Order: sequence, then structure tokens, then C-alpha cells
Amino acid sequence: MRTFATGLLIVLLAGCNRSEPAKLPSAGTTVRAETAGTVPQLRRDGRWMVDEKQRVVLLHGVNGVWKLAPYFPPEVAAGFVAADADWLRDHGFNTVRLGVIFAGVMPAPGVIDSAYLDGVDRVVQLLASRGIWVMLDFHQDMYSERYEGEGFPAWAVNDDGIPHLNDFGFPGNYFTPECSRAFDNFWANTDGLWDHYRDAWKAVAAKWKDQPYLMGYDLINEPWPGTDLASCANPFGCPLHDDRKLQALQSHVLAGIRTVDTNNIVWFEPNLVFNSGAKTGLGLLTPLNDANLGFSWHKYCLPAALLHAQGFTDVPACTQYHQIVSDNAEEAIARMGATTLITEFGASEDIPDLVQVVTQADAQLTGWQYWHYKGWMDPTSEDPTGGAQSLFTDDDLNSAKREKLLVLERTYPQSTAGIPLSLSFNTASAEFNYRYTPRTATGPTEIYVPVALHYPNGYALEVSGAKVLSAENATRAILENSAGSAEVRVRITRR
Repeated sequence: MRTFATGLLIVLLAGCNRSEPAKLPSAGTTVRAETAGTVPQLRRDGRWMVDEKQRVVLLHGVNGVWKLAPYFPPEVAAGFVAADADWLRDHGFNTVRLGVIFAGVMPAPGVIDSAYLDGVDRVVQLLASRGIWVMLDFHQDMYSERYEGEGFPAWAVNDDGIPHLNDFGFPGNYFTPECSRAFDNFWANTDGLWDHYRDAWKAVAAKWKDQPYLMGYDLINEPWPGTDLASCANPFGCPLHDDRKLQALQSHVLAGIRTVDTNNIVWFEPNLVFNSGAKTGLGLLTPLNDANLGFSWHKYCLPAALLHAQGFTDVPACTQYHQIVSDNAEEAIARMGATTLITEFGASEDIPDLVQVVTQADAQLTGWQYWHYKGWMDPTSEDPTGGAQSLFTDDDLNSAKREKLLVLERTYPQSTAGIPLSLSFNTASAEFNYRYTPRTATGPTEIYVPVALHYPNGYALEVSGAKVLSAENATRAILENSAGSAEVRVRITRR
């Protein structure tokens, strides 16, 4: 899980790091027409992701990371079964960031556990069969189980023998000398660990490179800078660490993946202090050059995360705090030549915080994946039981938290036969407004409309520049661009 594991220094200084708001694309923005193929997979096209029908795809979804052995959710009701995939689809969630744990993929040096990959594949196939886009995520928190986290196998832990004597929990163990030393040795490629990490990813890519509804590979969750934290915890970040260690590692893995999969999106993550307002140095000193690169980033308001355990919500300054991170992300994707996705936020019962994040995401035309789908006994969570982060009170589909759904299950364009220009949804009134510039595509624009939740008496659909193909009050409004239309405008309101 996510969070806040950095010092308060960033909180104190981030106010001086306020950049100009990210610019929305102009109406003349174009995208390459050759990026998509025939298999439903996502490709990068400028800052967008496009499907095989040349439509711009916007993602609203969840994380699904089972952090305990055997490192994939069991086939039980409290884990993940067909009913879960149905629930996600029926509630308009079209993506899952699915945890793949290095310790499961490679339990011994150079040994790939095909049975583990098959266990993950069961969930992949359930999601893909419902048309839900899957991101495969090498997830870690606090490096390994040795430090009460998850991610790296025991054989890949090298802390130079520093004893682990005290458990400070999550995220406290990040700050222990032994955990930081393990990360330092990883960044130094001690014992050639990078090649093992690359080869584990190659095995994953080889298994799923042709998988329908694949949206790529998230190389490492929330990489911790180790003892470089002292240089990273400031609004300007740590360009040298990011270039020589973080980017070098991810580029090494990228090169390995490209030997088996030349097409799918490879997602780079910034180091963990990015979540707290520091800029990233990815692509700054050494340019990145890959046609299908993504920037996977997280949004957690550090002051709120520190206060949630005391029962506080709607913490002052979080709106501004979140905007700093969003602006830093826009700067990064422009420099990297990458598409973009908020792959974590939430993790609490702080409803105003959720509203802030998704409202900003709409304004910046950026998709998201909420943390987390279920509690799943998460050992590295803001809430030690994992319950606060879940969409359900007890991991049962009949116990969905309505207040969260009212924010997260929202009207939005899942696929657009055009280039998005502006997007908004008012959580309280359920008014939806959307504008886009038409472009050639082989499929229509599809807008998810949560009728049962937000429009119990139906909705009014106003459209200019396109023809409505769907039935009245359909849960998916289908639009066909009108010939010669320069812009499509859509408004949906309650009846």
C-alpha cells in the first residue's frame, strides 16, 4: 500500500514548488494512426492510451495486490472469483493493476515458477473475459518479508548482515538501516541482481505479451531510494539517484522486456518521495526513447495519511498538495515521451480526499486505479487490517461502501473516437460534461453512465456533433461522430 513514508521536509517545502497548471491539449492535437493492432491491447499515442479501434481509452479502476504467500488471490469469495470480475465490469471499472510478486515469479535465483504464473493467470483471464484492462505490477513494500513487507525473495535480500531487531511497522521499517541497506545494494546491482529482476520480467512478458486486454508492465512499485533519501526528500528531488540508479534499473528491465515483447506499454515509476511532492528526474539527464512508455504515479496527501489513524479527514491543504504532484507528473510525461496513469490513491475512508483526487484527474484528463479493491489482510497498509482501504466492509460483494462508490463509480468516457478536450463530473449533482475533437476510429465513443447509483429516475443526454446510438437511459451511452463535426459536446444530467 501506499503512502507517506517520507519525512515532513517535503510538506514544509512543497509550497515553493508550485508550478503552472498543466496545459490541456489543443483542439488540433493529433495522434498516430498506426499504433493499435487487432488484439485488444493498449498502446501509447502521445499522452493518451488507444485501443485496437483507434479510440482514446480513459481508465477508472482498482488495484488488486495479494501480498501474502502464495502471492495471488485465492479462488474464494473473499479473494477473487468470476463474481468479482462481473462486479467490476458492472460498476464501470475497466482496469485492474494486478500484483505480481518477484518472490513468487523467481523463488530461487534464475528459477521461474510457472505454477505461480498460472495462479496469476487465472485472475488475468477472468478480467480479460469481461473486457477489463490489466496492468501487471511487480509490487513491493519495504523490500521483503524480512522487514515485514513483501516483494523481493529472501535470496535477493542483501543488507550486509545488519540485524533486524525492531519492527516499526509500515512504513516505519523503510527507515531502518537494514532495509535501506538492502535497497542500496539493489541500486548498486550487488551480485548482479538486476539481471535476475530483468529475467523475471522477461518471463512475465513472454507469458502475457499476446494477452487480450493487456495494458502493460509496471516495473517496480514505489521504489525506495535507500540512504539516498536525504538527497531526495526535497521539492526538486534527486536527479542523480533517479538517473544513475532508478532509471538505469528500469531501462535495464525495459531492454530485457523488449527482447520478448516489442509492443506493450512499459510503465516506469518515480521514487517514493514523488508521492509527497518531489519532482522526478526520470528522463532528465538521460533521455528515454521508447514508443510505448508509461509513467505510473501515486497521489497520497502526506498530512492526511499521517492524521487518518487519529480519525481526521478532509485535511486542509490536501487539494494544493495533490495539485503539486499532478503538475510534477505532467512535467515528467512531457519530458519522458510517455502516457500517464494515477496507479494509486485513496487507501482510506477519507471521502473528501477521494473527491479531490478524482476531480483533479478529470480536469487533467487522466485515468486512475484506486487503492484497493478489497482489504485482503494487507500487511503494509495505512490500516493494519486493510479494511479502511477496501471498497467493501468485509471483502464480501454484498457489503460495498456506498459513500465510496458515489465518488468512484462516476460517469466517464471509457472510449472516445476523438481527442479529449475537457471532462468533469460533479459527485453531488451527477452532472457530466465532456468535449472532444473527433478523429478517425473504427468504433464509437462509449460513455459509462452509472444509472442505478446516480440517476435513479433516468438521465437527460444532450449531445452536439454526434448521433446517439444507444437506448434511452442505457448504462453505456454510445455516440457516432457526425460527418464534418469539429467538436463533440456531451452533457448528462439527472431527470
